[in-house]
This record gives sequence, C-alpha cells and structure tokens, in this order.
Amino acid sequence: MLKSISWPSWATPIVGGQDLIPRSVTFLFSKAGGVKIAAMAKNCHNDYKMKFSTDDEYPDLSQHNNHMAKRLTKEVYDKLRGKSTPSGFTLDDVIQTGVDNPGHPFIMTVGCVAGDEESYEVFKDLLDPIISDRHGGYKPTDKHKTDLNFENLKGGDDLDPNYVLSSRVRTGRSIKGFTLPPHNSRGERRAIQNLSIEALSSLEGEFKGKYYPLDGMTDAEQEQLIADHFLFDKPVSPLLTCAGMARDWPDARGIWHNENKTFLVWVNEEDHLRVISMQLGGNMKEVFRRFCVGLQKIEEIFKKHNHGFMWNEHLGYILTCPSNLGTGLRGGVHVKLPKLSTHAKFEEILTRLRLQKRGTGGVDTASVGGVFDISNADRLGSSEVDQVQLVVDGVKLMIEMEKKLEKGESIDGMIPAQK
Repeated sequence: MLKSISWPSWATPIVGGQDLIPRSVTFLFSKAGGVKIAAMAKNCHNDYKMKFSTDDEYPDLSQHNNHMAKRLTKEVYDKLRGKSTPSGFTLDDVIQTGVDNPGHPFIMTVGCVAGDEESYEVFKDLLDPIISDRHGGYKPTDKHKTDLNFENLKGGDDLDPNYVLSSRVRTGRSIKGFTLPPHNSRGERRAIQNLSIEALSSLEGEFKGKYYPLDGMTDAEQEQLIADHFLFDKPVSPLLTCAGMARDWPDARGIWHNENKTFLVWVNEEDHLRVISMQLGGNMKEVFRRFCVGLQKIEEIFKKHNHGFMWNEHLGYILTCPSNLGTGLRGGVHVKLPKLSTHAKFEEILTRLRLQKRGTGGVDTASVGGVFDISNADRLGSSEVDQVQLVVDGVKLMIEMEKKLEKGESIDGMIPAQK
C-alpha cells in the first residue's frame, strides 16, 4: 500500500542556501520503506493549461515591439510552456507583462521578467536570446566581471561643479532563498523586509540611519521623504503592474537612508533591494566609494543569515528584469550641457561614449535648461568600475566640449572614437 504525503516546508533540505527538493514534490511511501516521487504538482494552473494545444495557448504578438515578442516563436513556446521553476513560475508568468504591453513602435522594451533565480536557467531558450539582444550580443558562454573595489576608479573627484549639479550610483540586489517581486508571497516579502531592517539597523558610522515603512510612517516623515525626493510610490506603469509587482501595496515596502541622506535603500520595490549612493556636486569618486563600501557591508550581514545576494559568473547579479543583469548599475550625473545638447552630433557622441541621456525627472522627461541625466548604457559584460569610469571620462569630455562651444569654437576634432 502506498501512502502520499507532502514534504513540509520546515523539513526541506537546504544546500548552499537553496532547497534541495522543491517543497511541492509529493512522495509515496511504501510499507517496505521505499520512497518514490509520485508527482511534481508544482503549478496546477500550468498543468491545466497543458490540456490545450500550443496553437490554442500561443499569444498573439503580431502588434508587439519588445524583445520577448521578437524571440518567442511558437516552437520556443511549445518547448517551454509545460515547464516551471521549483517555486512554480511558468513561461506564461515570464512573458505576461510583454503580452499585455505591446510597446511603442520606436521604443524596444524587454517584455518579460524573472520570478526567481532559477527562471534564467529553466527558460534559458527564451531568455538567452533576449539577453543577447538587450546586452550587445552577450553569449551564453560569456562570463561577467564584478569589481566593487572603488580604488580602481581613476579620477572622478574633479568633475567641474559649475556644470555637474549632482552625482549618483544605484543598483539592485536580490536575496538568495526568496522568489523575486513578480512572484513572491506576502510572507516572503515581509521576511525580506525584516531581514533588511535588521541588516540596515546594524550599520554604523556614515551608514547609520533609519527605516521608514510605507504603511507605517507619520505624515511628517512622508512629507520629508517627498521633499527629499526619496519616496517611491505604488507602481503605475503597466510594465510593472502587469508583472505583478504592485500586489498587496504597500505591505512590507519601505525606505531606509543614512543620517546624511547620501546612502539610500528601497525595500521590495521592483527588486528586493534598490541601493543608491548620491550627493550634490561632481565628486563621483566619493559617491562610488560609499556605494561599494555600503553594499559590501550589507551583504556581509545578510550572509550571516545564510542569505547572500543572487550572483553567478555568467549573469553577474540576478535581478527581476533581464535588462538589469550584470551590475544592475546606473551611475549618472545631472550635468548642464545647453550648447552641446543642441549640437548635431550630440546623440552620436553619447553612443560613441557608451552613455545614455534622460531628463532629470526620469526616463520619459525632457531636459530643463539644458540639464541632462547622463549615465552608463551598459550593465552586463563589464564591471562596476568600468561602467562608472565611462561616465567619469565621458562627462569630463562633454564638459570640455561645452566650454569650447561657449567660446564659439568647433568641437569636430574632439569627437571620440567608438568605445
């Protein structure tokens, strides 16, 4: 006689911080003591959908302009649609935001998200080509370089403050042992917040600060965070809401910052953690030093609880959106370039320097008074130091170009070679 029981969550074997056996595996025990795996009831909804043919389930992507739609052929869909990660994330979960949001004819969005660390392996037949498209031909055999030694950055403390108004470096981090925001449960999200509060509250010196939960802050605290431009609100972009990132809002979300308001951590927004180092002026070297030191201090504390950050040698740091794999880093400055920004070769200069621009209010905002947010275009395949170095060197060159143009001189001889 065989007997079926479910493997209890508290008894799940853990190896290297990972579940050795998915918690949804059903075991059959015989009187003779033998054990057989009877079923993998990981996602009953996915099993139900398998009753329908691939033609019945394949999404209509004829009007779509995103990387997912470009790469999700019917053959790939047929191969992957019955699979799920150990936590139950399916192919349709991966692609839903890209199905719901066809995108803009002239703006190529990613169109997919990961629900856990294993998504990038289970659905690699789709995600590897998307990663290659999004990250300049990055191959499945390529290895990512991580370098958080701030002393390797050359210069960066001498960006002209007459042109550079502020400097910032930010990244995301995912905590091992938990699913990602598109997929995690309330309990997971609350556990992430509790771990984060414990880690951040133990920081000392320049990193000593306070945590402000979104669902528990006072009116005065909220007004101050808004005035400091620290407060993040409930996601309204369909790209995020269709990916499931606004569920249960604002439960277990919050903001932490140090006393000097130069080091900031968002908890449970698009990623488990969003870490930001910033200050007024052009001392990018100091901003990057604080960024590297703070990140390493935080991870040391998480590791003591057997929850380091998701990382592997191929993809670097694992984050929710494939566009942020690698470093997840955006190092940028708000810089005044009223003359250069109207020059016919401004876009070409940015491309050659591997930099990107946006308005100071965000991705879709326009420049005000010739002030732009200039940052690195790359995330995967080069290190944190390399990416910040491109910003430092590129911004220096563009400021020199701006000064030339102010004098009415030509900058044709200063156009850089392609980086």
